[in-house]
Amino acid sequence: MTQITLGGNPIEVAGTFPVKNATVENFTLVNNGLENVALADFVEKRKVLNIFPSIDTGICATSVRVFNQKAAELNNTVVLCISADLPFAQARFCGAEGIANAQSLSTFRNKALHTQLGVDIATGPLAGLTARAVIVLDENNTVLHSELVPEIKQEPNYDAALAVL
Repeated sequence: MTQITLGGNPIEVAGTFPVKNATVENFTLVNNGLENVALADFVEKRKVLNIFPSIDTGICATSVRVFNQKAAELNNTVVLCISADLPFAQARFCGAEGIANAQSLSTFRNKALHTQLGVDIATGPLAGLTARAVIVLDENNTVLHSELVPEIKQEPNYDAALAVL
């Protein structure tokens, strides 16, 4: 297990977080229309996986807004905002915020993905949700950049993630 913090308090994260040059295996999540969406559906595109605990928290919402804004400037790249939130909550937020350049996807049918990507919060008050992380993949799902944010209440390094694109 990996250790990160929540408000300075240590929490454990299960799974093995992917590192640069690793390959991320295909997975399936659920979009706002309750349809299954696979990583393989984005073949031949670069992917920014913006992973966070819940859309209903300030920092998570900010990361979605920032990546949505930046996504409009990217060629051949899709931003996937991934959380355990139900698609209804994601759709409500994206509709209210005018999120059009990033796709929100839920892990609610595939909790195993939390461990597969090494972001499964195993201890503490947010156990069962995902840690904050950004994983940037090339067209073949090879990791170009990965950041497991060490403090959940901290924003990811947007510039570092976008620099590899």
